[in-house]
Amino acid sequence: MAALKYAGLEDTDSEEELPPGWEERTTKDGWVYYANHLEEKTQWEHPKSGKRKRVAGDLPYGWEQETDENGQVYFVDHINKRTTYLDPRLAFTVEDNPVKPTTRQKYDGNSTAMEILQGCDLSGKVVIITGANSGIGFETAKSLALHGACVILACRSLARGNDAVQRILGEWHKAKVEAMTLDLASLQSVKHFAEAFKSKNLPLHILVCNAAVFGAPWSLTEDGLESTFQVNHLGHFYLVQLLEDVLRQSSPARVVVVSSESHRFTEIKDSSGKLDFSLLSPSEKDYWAMLAYNRSKLCNILFSNELNRRLSPHGVTSNAVHPGNMIYSSIHRNWWVYTLLFTLARPFTKSM
Repeated sequence: MAALKYAGLEDTDSEEELPPGWEERTTKDGWVYYANHLEEKTQWEHPKSGKRKRVAGDLPYGWEQETDENGQVYFVDHINKRTTYLDPRLAFTVEDNPVKPTTRQKYDGNSTAMEILQGCDLSGKVVIITGANSGIGFETAKSLALHGACVILACRSLARGNDAVQRILGEWHKAKVEAMTLDLASLQSVKHFAEAFKSKNLPLHILVCNAAVFGAPWSLTEDGLESTFQVNHLGHFYLVQLLEDVLRQSSPARVVVVSSESHRFTEIKDSSGKLDFSLLSPSEKDYWAMLAYNRSKLCNILFSNELNRRLSPHGVTSNAVHPGNMIYSSIHRNWWVYTLLFTLARPFTKSM
């Protein structure tokens, strides 16, 4: 009892009644959380019962959910012309206390982004995703935006980026999404993008380095580098360098580098064990598309690991991720053989 009194939890008789200084709130997708105004913290469990809850059913007739300038959800009663931060459905919550697994939760080929993000309120978080107008990048952008994050779709084509924005807004008209031009095949474009983002004076909590080319024929960028190497690795490397100060100022923040298991099937060292720069940006006669892709993905891994070593003490973590084998997206479009292989594998691999 002394411990309860110290925590301020003995002041109420009902297990469901909140102690002084606590407030019950809901996320956009209906999960209940609790705000402790005395200690300025939030938690999912009820401070007395330890239960987790979610609201049941739709909003009553005449009610609408809105978000204020701080990203907090509030509710408008159009019939009585009033607003409140209290969800009118809180009287009809249902308990959600699943048995805690004895092992760490695992996800598989059937897991969806919306399932993994269930209960997460990302209001106030700012996210940049490269190559977000299609494929994995689009699904990532949509899922984060539907959970409240402000998402910037960094795309080579602004028209396709804006089309992706409209598709997300079609699912939730209040989503905070914006398209900006970023061509990773141009270091000048990368610099202009970073400058344009910084001019918005926004924090940056998540940077997803997702854009990539696969199976592309040999070509040089305007910077004189082999295109697969620059788009998949060097452009992202430069982008992170330009935005590093914003990431550090926004800590805790994270960088997510989308790599591939194919990084295991290559090498970037010469016969003496030293880094061979000629392998990173090869000439046309030494170029093989698949090998170039593998090398760029190995660079992703090495970069992410070193970035985490350098920035994690400053509150910025970096992780490399393998999204799944041969996911059917537009990445195979450069050669009909790759398209055929991806089509044959499609029934057995993870979907978008």
